[in-house]
Amino acid sequence: MIRRWRTAAGRRGIGRTAALALAALLTALLPTMLTASPVAADDGRGYAFVPDARTISGATGTAAAVPLEPGTTYRSTLPEKGKLYFRLELAAGTTAYVPVTAVPPADATVSASDGIGVSIEDANGVSCGYDGARFGAGLSPRPVTALGRRDTGKALCQDAGTYYVIVERLASGSRTTTPGSWDLEIAPVTEPGLARAGATTAPGTWNSASPEPLTDDPRRRTAGAGFATARTLDTGVWQTGISPGQTLYYAVPVDWGQQLHATVELGSTSGDTHGYVNAALNLSLYNPVRGYVDDLSLGYDGTQKASSLAPLPPVAYANRYAVSGEENSVRFAGAYYLVVHLTGQTADTFGQGPYDVTLRVRVDGTPNSGPDYAGSPVPKGVFDPPSVQGGGLVAGAGDHDTTAMRVLAAGGIGTGTALLLVLGVWTLTARRAQIRVNAQKPTA
Repeated sequence: MIRRWRTAAGRRGIGRTAALALAALLTALLPTMLTASPVAADDGRGYAFVPDARTISGATGTAAAVPLEPGTTYRSTLPEKGKLYFRLELAAGTTAYVPVTAVPPADATVSASDGIGVSIEDANGVSCGYDGARFGAGLSPRPVTALGRRDTGKALCQDAGTYYVIVERLASGSRTTTPGSWDLEIAPVTEPGLARAGATTAPGTWNSASPEPLTDDPRRRTAGAGFATARTLDTGVWQTGISPGQTLYYAVPVDWGQQLHATVELGSTSGDTHGYVNAALNLSLYNPVRGYVDDLSLGYDGTQKASSLAPLPPVAYANRYAVSGEENSVRFAGAYYLVVHLTGQTADTFGQGPYDVTLRVRVDGTPNSGPDYAGSPVPKGVFDPPSVQGGGLVAGAGDHDTTAMRVLAAGGIGTGTALLLVLGVWTLTARRAQIRVNAQKPTA
């Protein structure tokens, strides 16, 4: 009789009670977790790397190149000179995307033509694709992202086998550029082929007219500090503060058949309006595999400024056959990233801020089912639009944590703490059950 609470039925009852108690606890904490500020450096200008990224060293040649696994996010270091080599094993029908984000020190000095280049080559040294990213006229150190790509359906690089990812610095040779290495984040993604052949030309016509501007009252939403911590935005007017040298990350869910429109505004300063900063604010748009789509820059004289990204076609698989880079890049559904950077030079002319930034985001069109893939992309779900409920954090490509654990981490509650909560609830419930059993036992 003393062990009655240990029967299977008793264990199921305790399990149900513990699960309900834990669910109630998580329900109470969930709103706070979803709106918690993303991880960032203390100065507000740091890049938020994927917390569990695997640290690797790039090789100086192909023979020692370390393998990259699609769906895994990596951290590495790019030296001032020389190239880094990484290895990919690809199937014949698989398209591969390897985005590389380079993060220079926040106090570095850079020139407009400094940046990084990323390419993919086959085992015979044939180039499959190349992309470069530079800091531009803002002359401000910030995270820059370039995408290595191996497309199926082209004349070259079609065979299964070993491919190499090559990352290098693009140096201007300027004596003012700060020497030293840069941190890297690498997040490879693979896309399966189609189950059956589809269109091989881009859609001929689409609505390229700019929509009527949104006039809603702005809602405040803080940003993430990296792709993995980007905060989601849906259609609406959104506002936040930005400091000189800071980079903000947002993610907009865009489904198959939908069009994205975005406008950015930099608010006026309350201080001195004498002076001018060239390319003070930069807005860049990246697709779900962190591939560059479009960008714009705003000069600033202390008065409010605004500009819009160029109209984009509805998201469609066949856009990959377009000649235009912007159209070619909106080739799949998922999280489209809006990345905002305010050059550090703004502080010298107009003060430390923060400055108000307004984003007017519009997603038009009725979603459709999209292409019939022959398999699943890696990581799974990378081409699914993220939820915007609560403006939560977006899981970055290559992040294998479960949604629940990512939410716990975003709210400052780690996996270990979550397990302690479970055990605590279980132990408390078990003790109460034991007390009830003891109370019901007949006395000797």
